[in-house]
Amino acid sequence: MTLRDATEADLPSIVDIYNATIPGRMVTADLEPVSVDSRRPWYREHDPATRPLWVAEEEGGICAWLSFNSFRNRAAYQPTAEISLYVDEARRRRGYGRFLLTAAIARAPACGLSTLVGFIWAHNEPSLRLFQLFGFERWGCLPRTAIMDGIERDVVIVGRRVGSP
Repeated sequence: MTLRDATEADLPSIVDIYNATIPGRMVTADLEPVSVDSRRPWYREHDPATRPLWVAEEEGGICAWLSFNSFRNRAAYQPTAEISLYVDEARRRRGYGRFLLTAAIARAPACGLSTLVGFIWAHNEPSLRLFQLFGFERWGCLPRTAIMDGIERDVVIVGRRVGSP
């Protein structure tokens, strides 16, 4: 398993992994698939030095990806990033999430980050357990902030300090 910065040529694989999570209603708030073209601006917002987008590869294929996203677009929030983590459906429960979270925590201070946060559906128990395993604590809950298929959903905010500003 190797970790590297994503390239724009990786967007089809990144989008495929992302779109595969939509029908399960466990990971993303998107209700319809996204296109590669629609994700190009998002890709370009990432900077390998401060807000990286990484892919995990094995046997020449992308198995998972992780991005550091700006928490809020105001200067005071620069030391905080939101993590997004997606694993190819066929490769879940094989350690890719642990691999990426380990790298994120270790490398976050070099990106100028002191705090990592995640926004996870309250019904996504596997992701909540994974983040808890890595020292993320429950910092809040946004009750009934989304509706998916007629069901109101809560978002749990998890966070972890990873260094000093």
